[in-house]
Amino acid sequence: MQIASLSTHVVAVPPPHIGGMYWIFVRLTTADGIEGVGEVYSTAFHPQALVPLIEDVFQRYLLGHDPHDVERFWRLAYSSGFTQRPDPTMMGIVSGLEIACWDIIGKAAGKPVHKLIGGRVHEKLRAYTYLYPKNAAGEYDYNDPDLAAECAVKMVEMGFTAVKFDPAGPYTAYSGHQLSLGVMDRCEEFCARIRAAVGSSADLLFGTHGQMVPSSAIRLAQRLEKYDPLWFEEPVPPGQEEAMAEVARKTSIPISTGERLTTKYEFQRVLETGAASILQMNVARAGGILESKKIAGMAEAHYAQIAPHLYNGPIGAAASIQLAASSPNFLIHEAIVDFSGFYAEILKTPLRFDDGYLIPSNEPGLGVEINLDVVAKHSPYEGQRLHLQMDDKPADVKAFAPARG
Repeated sequence: MQIASLSTHVVAVPPPHIGGMYWIFVRLTTADGIEGVGEVYSTAFHPQALVPLIEDVFQRYLLGHDPHDVERFWRLAYSSGFTQRPDPTMMGIVSGLEIACWDIIGKAAGKPVHKLIGGRVHEKLRAYTYLYPKNAAGEYDYNDPDLAAECAVKMVEMGFTAVKFDPAGPYTAYSGHQLSLGVMDRCEEFCARIRAAVGSSADLLFGTHGQMVPSSAIRLAQRLEKYDPLWFEEPVPPGQEEAMAEVARKTSIPISTGERLTTKYEFQRVLETGAASILQMNVARAGGILESKKIAGMAEAHYAQIAPHLYNGPIGAAASIQLAASSPNFLIHEAIVDFSGFYAEILKTPLRFDDGYLIPSNEPGLGVEINLDVVAKHSPYEGQRLHLQMDDKPADVKAFAPARG
C-alpha cells in the first residue's frame, strides 16, 4: 500500500466562529483508492503560509510510502532539517497527516482506530463544554456572572457534568501578569454564582490561558479553593514547567495544562516537575494519535489523567475521541456544546453526543467523512485573522476594574 496524493482544504468557520476562524483538513489517498482524512491544528501562521508547508512535508516524507509506517514518518518529520525539537507548526502538520494515515489504516483493516491502539476501554466519554452565555440581545456575553450561571444550568440540563469558563481577563501577548484585585473579585464571583446554580451536579473547570505570573496564580487559587474546582487550567504561560509546578505545590486544586504543548518531550517535563496532574493534549497539534497515546501512557505511569483539548474542527475531534476511548486514564473530553451546528453540517454523519457523553464510533478508521459540498461552500478562507489571536497590548488594570456603586 502506498500513499499517492494529498488534497488540503481550508474551511472558513461561519460567524460566530465557535471553534476558531478556520479549520484545515487534509485528505490522503492511496494508490489503491483508500482515502483518509486528518486535521492540522497549527495556529502561528496564516493558512496561505501553511498549505505549502503541508505539501512540502507530504512530498518529503509521505508520498509513495506505506501509511502503516507512522513511526518512520513521525521520526523523519520531527528530525526534518536536523531539528529534533518540538516545533508546534511542524507538529501540527505532522498531526494532521498522521491522523489521515490512521484513518486509512483503520479502513484497510475494517476496524475503528481505537481497536488498533489498545482497544476500547470506555463505551462512552464524559464531556464538558465552555459556557457560551447570551444576553437579551442574543449576543455572546462572557463578562456577566449571572448569565454564566444561567448558561451553566442549561448545560447541566443537557447532561453535562462539568462546565468551563475563563473570567480572568484578556489573553495578551504580554502575559503572564499580576491580576488586579478587581479581576480576582470577578473570578471568585463567577465561581460562586455558578457553584450556587449547579450545586454538586457539575464540576467547575476554571480555565485560564497563561494570563498570570506564579504569585498571582497562587493568590487566585487560594480564593477559588472553597468552590472546589476540578481544575485550574494553564495558570502561567507554557514553557516554564518549574513556574507552573510552584503553583501546583501551593494549591489543592488540580492543575491542568497541555493545549499549547507538543510531543512527548514537552509533556515529559510537565510530569517530571509535577507541574500538572491533568494533561490536555490536542491530538491535532501534539503530534498525532500515536504520539498522544504515548503521552497518555507516560501520564498513566505518573498517576496523571488526560482530558483532551479541542478548540478546532470535527476531524481533530474524531481522532481525539478514538484516543480517549482506548486510554485507561481518560478523565473528560472537551466538546463544543453538543457538536451541532456547523460541526454537524460539515460531516456526513455527525459526532455522537448523548446526555453529556461523547459516543466513540465503531466504524472503520476515524468513523467520520467530510461533506465536500459543504467544504466547497465555505472554502477558501479569505480572512486575515489567525485561528486565535492574543491582544497586542498589555492588560489594563482600569479596563477590568469592577463598576463602582
